Amino acid sequence: MPHRKKLIVIVGPTGVGKTDYCIDMAKELGTCILNADSRQIYSELKIGTASPTEEQMRQVKHYFVGTRSVTEYYNASMYEQDVQDVLNDVFKEKDTAILSGGSMMYIDAVCNGIDDIPTVDDATRTLMKRRLAEEGLDVLVDELKRLDPEHYKIVDKKNPRRVVHALEICHMTGHTYTSFRKNIKKERPYDIVKIGLNRPREEMYDRINRRVYNMIDNGLIEEAHSLLPMRHLNALNTVGYKEMFDYFDNIITLEEAIRRIQSNTRRYMRKQLTWFSHDKDIEWKNL
Repeated sequence: MPHRKKLIVIVGPTGVGKTDYCIDMAKELGTCILNADSRQIYSELKIGTASPTEEQMRQVKHYFVGTRSVTEYYNASMYEQDVQDVLNDVFKEKDTAILSGGSMMYIDAVCNGIDDIPTVDDATRTLMKRRLAEEGLDVLVDELKRLDPEHYKIVDKKNPRRVVHALEICHMTGHTYTSFRKNIKKERPYDIVKIGLNRPREEMYDRINRRVYNMIDNGLIEEAHSLLPMRHLNALNTVGYKEMFDYFDNIITLEEAIRRIQSNTRRYMRKQLTWFSHDKDIEWKNL
């Protein structure tokens, strides 16, 4: 039997210390790191996403860090294919690769595959964006209930992105969003080992709070301000930037913006841990 390659998947909540842990592991194994953070992929979002530094990326080859622009459309399905293409090349020379990040959908897409949902065309996306702004989320939720009652039952009705995307597929294809969701796990030609990193809750809260102050010191305000003209883009509907935009609009003070970034990051951390807790293949390690 031919020797099977191995993908080591390092997961864990934001701020736990995945970057340093993976760099140490990659050096030890003589391999590379594939980033699975859906926001660190964007070149404009360095400080607010705590992307690996240039020094860290010099130590170990990283993929999918700063490789796209916020102006580009990108999703988990495209990421899945891009990762498989990179792994095909990496596994020609190496027995092991490391995938690391906290974006649940991206990790799931690589490990299990993702349904082949059609890519929404620009005309449909523009139309639905306008309708959301003019008619409001409640109207679109009612429309989804009518067009795809099955998906309506399970969709997060408070999340405009999820509701709008399902409607985009309905309108563009003439079929329900549900009809494209097969949920069939794809077989991979390599073994997958999952390691989850965690720390005591109070320590995580403290690390997150301090990291936000470090981001401010490192230029988050200036980075967010440079992105103001693009604030409508989906990539910028992100913790760290949304709060800064409210500060620039004089809706909140800088102190309140910092407090909200800390609070929203802690909330996201808890959401990540809940998601990962459902995956029984993860072997957890306390740092």
